[in-house]
Parts: sequence; structure tokens; C-alpha cells
Amino acid sequence: MNPETVLNFWFKEIEPKSWWKKDPDFDQLLRDKFLSTHHAAASCELYTWRDTARGRLAEIIVLDQFSLNMFRGSPVSFMQDSLALALAQEAVRNGADKELETNERLFMYMPYMHSESAAIHEIAVELFSTPGLESNLEFEYKHKAIIDRFGRYPHRNAILRRTSTAEELQFLTEPGSSF
Repeated sequence: MNPETVLNFWFKEIEPKSWWKKDPDFDQLLRDKFLSTHHAAASCELYTWRDTARGRLAEIIVLDQFSLNMFRGSPVSFMQDSLALALAQEAVRNGADKELETNERLFMYMPYMHSESAAIHEIAVELFSTPGLESNLEFEYKHKAIIDRFGRYPHRNAILRRTSTAEELQFLTEPGSSF
């Protein structure tokens, strides 16, 4: 497996609507095609991919996006969040994100949006404010509002076996409370 295989799949072979919807068939397709790649990324064995901006992006997509789909409903879906965020932070710090097309930068920045840190969401607002990504800024503001209010994503509580507060339980009954 190489980074271009991941990027071609994500940006050319599938419809963009697959990025955002819950689809058990798509989740299974990812497991069938990329489970061994995911294991390698989670074990930091794909470090050579980080030599290029596109390679780093591919590793981030595997750790961030593929994790959410392949392990949907399981704590494993969030286990690589910190690694994906660290890779994205390093890429931004080094300017690697500027080498990417707009849609590619969107996915390099997604680990910021998935973070449960208020400080990280301050940076996410800046990143999603850059030209071409403004349509995603609204989603970042929605994510940030949840983190600012609760310090975490309440919709993850059951999956992560965290106890929800009464306020979180009330919030989870509202439309748009989970992503």
C-alpha cells in the first residue's frame, strides 16, 4: 500500500457523499481494503509517508477518517485521534498544508475539528477560515460550541463508556446534537 492508493480511493474512486454519511457497506469496504494499512498507521509504521504533504495527508485520512468508519460505534474509532492531530499539527507548523488542494486541506484539518480540546478548536476556527474552506467553518463553529459548552462530545459518551451529565443527556435529545 502507498499513500496515492489511499488518496485516489478517497478523492477519486468514491463519491464525496460517502465522506459524511453512515453506511455499513462503505464501512465494510474500508475494512476490506484498508484494515492492514490502518494497523500499520496506528503502529506508526507509515512514517515514510510523512516525507511529502500528500503522504502525510494519506496517513491522517487513514487514522482520522478511516478509523471513524471502520470501527464505528466502538471506542477504537477514536483511539487514533491524538496521533492524527499531532500529524496534522506538524504539517500545519511546517506549511505542508499549503501544498495541498482545498479538499485535501479540509481532511488535513479534520483532526482539529474532531478534538475534544477547546484550545485546539481555537486553532481550528482559524484553519477553517482560510479561503476555500469557509463552507466548513459553520461545521467547525457547531463542533466548537459543543466543546465550549461540555468540554467533550456528549454523543461519544456511551461509546467511550463515559457517564453523561443530565445536561448532556438533555442535549442529546436535540436535533443536530451528534455528528
